[in-house]
Amino acid sequence: MNIEHKQQEIVEEFSMFEDWMQKYEYIIELGKDLPLIEKENKDDEHLIRGCQSKVWLHATVDADGRVHFSADSDAIITKGMIALIIRVLDSEKPVDIVEADLHFVKDIGLMQHLSPTRSNGLASMIKQMKYYGLAFQASA
Repeated sequence: MNIEHKQQEIVEEFSMFEDWMQKYEYIIELGKDLPLIEKENKDDEHLIRGCQSKVWLHATVDADGRVHFSADSDAIITKGMIALIIRVLDSEKPVDIVEADLHFVKDIGLMQHLSPTRSNGLASMIKQMKYYGLAFQASA
């Protein structure tokens, strides 16, 4: 399943909820399935700057050239947000990560329902994941 299909799947899932309280609860649930970062990578080097909460993100590339992300956060809603982005970008090629238009964030109305600091944090998470894609693309 490619990035576009994953995004469409998320949009469809979120359309089933009637209000934003249900959507927030779902985002929190998604955070429980987050591929957790290894303890040794939960350090300042992997901390995403620009987030109100602490968010750690790590990426590796496998033999097939696909990027795999792991993360953690000290805030449950943030953990769910990074889990959503990882769901879309995980196991993709670096070039696809770099070029991805993550429109699902707007399509589900997430940006409209976040505080300005959380919106900035979400943008920082996406930017960091794209930086990983760029770094892996350059090293290939």
